[in-house]
Amino acid sequence: MQSNISLASQIGDYKFDNLLLNAAGIRCATTEELDKILDSDAGGCVTKSATPEPRKGNESPRMKATSMGCINSMGLPNHGLDYYLKFAEANQGKNGKQVILSIAGLSIDQNIEMLKKIQASSFAGLTELNLSCPNIAGKSQVGYDFEAVRDVLTSAFSFFKKPLGLKLPPYFDFNQFDGIAEVLNDFPVTYINVINSIGNGLVVDPETESVVIKPKGGFGGLGGDYVKPTALANVRALRQRLRPEISIIGTGGIKSGKDVFEHVLCGANLVQIGTAFGFDGTPIFERISKELTAIMEKKGYKTLDEFRGKLKTIE
Repeated sequence: MQSNISLASQIGDYKFDNLLLNAAGIRCATTEELDKILDSDAGGCVTKSATPEPRKGNESPRMKATSMGCINSMGLPNHGLDYYLKFAEANQGKNGKQVILSIAGLSIDQNIEMLKKIQASSFAGLTELNLSCPNIAGKSQVGYDFEAVRDVLTSAFSFFKKPLGLKLPPYFDFNQFDGIAEVLNDFPVTYINVINSIGNGLVVDPETESVVIKPKGGFGGLGGDYVKPTALANVRALRQRLRPEISIIGTGGIKSGKDVFEHVLCGANLVQIGTAFGFDGTPIFERISKELTAIMEKKGYKTLDEFRGKLKTIE
């Protein structure tokens, strides 16, 4: 990697030597997996989205790789908040790496309960509240109910004084972009992470004439190549609408340096890699770093700030 080209970035007061992170949900369920990410070229790690108590998640088969990515309906299997909070407290800032603690309650009350525990803890890093899990049977996504988002944030910021990011579902309409931005701009949100999986996709196996995963009759969240255009649209549209103090993490369809370049061009401060990280493991961070550096070198960019958010439109 060229020493005069920097992949460093920042969210709030938190500095990342590399803008690449894992996405919550893949290869990050155990402390061993999280340690591997912290030992890699990634700028830090994101924990599995925690619920107050451990969960086994949905029945298998609950994930299926496809030619364009994957479909999954995992149902938030995780070791519980205490497990990940203990790891986050012990590893935040170690060797200059950041730990992002991801939480995803099954109700608004559970989210508030976990935020209170985090507020009372010694953890001083970034917390990521998932308002977009599409794979809990019988539950709708809070992120699509803008008044519910306002209620959650009103409750949370009445006591939560640590930096808080929000993982959001994909939005598909300009009215939705306007609506969620109007809510978020009223609160001291540190960052947003867009997008989570595109919910309720369906993959069919024509040989067996069957769906490919068991939960929810085969419906599940899509990740990978399917979602990159939607992810880029969300990064771009929300960067244009949010206060500049609210940073953006771009997530969706990233498997190369070119994909990262596009996310940053649309306005992303950091990126998270999910599906491709699941396929390739931690070596993906070194490879993509080299690919992004080569693109920046070819274009004459030395820092991400030089092209972040500077996507051109056609007159």
